[in-house]
Amino acid sequence: MNFDFSEEQQLLRKTVRQYVDDEIIPNIAKWDATGGFDSKVWERLADLGFMGVCIPEAYGGSGMDYNALAIICEELERGDTAFRTAVSVHIGLNSMTLMQWGTEQQKQKYLVPQAKGEKIGAFGLTEPGAGSDVAAMTTTATRDGDEYILKGQKTWISLCDKADNFIVFAYTDKSKKHNGISAFMVERTMKGFSSKAIKGKYGIRAGNTGEIFFDDIRVPAANLLGKEGEGFKIAMSALDNGRFTVAAGAAGLIMACIETSVKYCNERETFGKPIGKHQLVQQMVAKMEAGLQMSRLLVYRVGELKNKGLRNTRETSLAKWQACDFANQAADDAVQIHGAYGYSDDYPVARFLRNSKAPVIYEGTREIHTIMQAEYVLGYREDKKLSNMLPKWPFEIDQ
Repeated sequence: MNFDFSEEQQLLRKTVRQYVDDEIIPNIAKWDATGGFDSKVWERLADLGFMGVCIPEAYGGSGMDYNALAIICEELERGDTAFRTAVSVHIGLNSMTLMQWGTEQQKQKYLVPQAKGEKIGAFGLTEPGAGSDVAAMTTTATRDGDEYILKGQKTWISLCDKADNFIVFAYTDKSKKHNGISAFMVERTMKGFSSKAIKGKYGIRAGNTGEIFFDDIRVPAANLLGKEGEGFKIAMSALDNGRFTVAAGAAGLIMACIETSVKYCNERETFGKPIGKHQLVQQMVAKMEAGLQMSRLLVYRVGELKNKGLRNTRETSLAKWQACDFANQAADDAVQIHGAYGYSDDYPVARFLRNSKAPVIYEGTREIHTIMQAEYVLGYREDKKLSNMLPKWPFEIDQ
């Protein structure tokens, strides 16, 4: 594997970092406190080409490789998890899934404007009683002529109030369990759609998260993504993409913890010397650095598998699990290094700790990924080749 970044990727990292330093970090404390970021952020992300970074140019994207997406997620989360989450959902869960499973008509209608940043995409899988147990969902889609009638609700949906288009999962045949789930493209403007933000979140407060409701929405049959009964397979392939972006973002959070802690370690003195000279403090900083480097190795390995069009469920699971755990530990250590100040809003590390917890839970809990990795090793689970994999990079799209 080549671990060198191309000139294009290096320039991309520099561009994202400059954007984060200039426009996110100076404002994030305010946005975190008020519970939302400026809508102009979306415009800037689109102007910079971030909204469709690894989407082929033929569909309005930048046509860069999958590791370019990882770079963007890493650098955005260095600013705040809310921005990486927005990109993860828009690109990782929605647009990449459309690219993989959508018909040409669906791609032209939904993917192109999303890649250009003209529309925002989101993802609706989790329900109040269906998280890790996807088959417990109660949302249904009943065929009625050339339409499906969608009824139910989803919760903990990122961009619930902001997104224009949602990939939504519902039962078309409850008796078939996992094989009876189907996926649909649902538009906010469809009659019967509504959303409600969740207030009082522990972390990622600058991000919009909440519930979406389907009150007998009539969805055109042309909006069925894939075939009836392929919903579970589509959801799992989407999570391969989403988990990749979450893992990359976790590396960015570790990086933020290191930068903030190093600055504090060299400014704060105890017992006549900078606290960075104390061995136990050094131990915490060293753990952060180890976590960062190991996370990056796991993430960019997955990116290369994606670039080659290879199945990567096992590797993505490991990267997501470990990177998120490393980030949670790094944030906890960063608070400890800052002492009492770490427990206040005077420094960003308390926000880092709050933000670090959600990725350990969503898109497969730590426990789910632990089980997955054990089952791979024990031979109880194997990667079956999907019939509809992501295209290899460089993209060659037939027009």
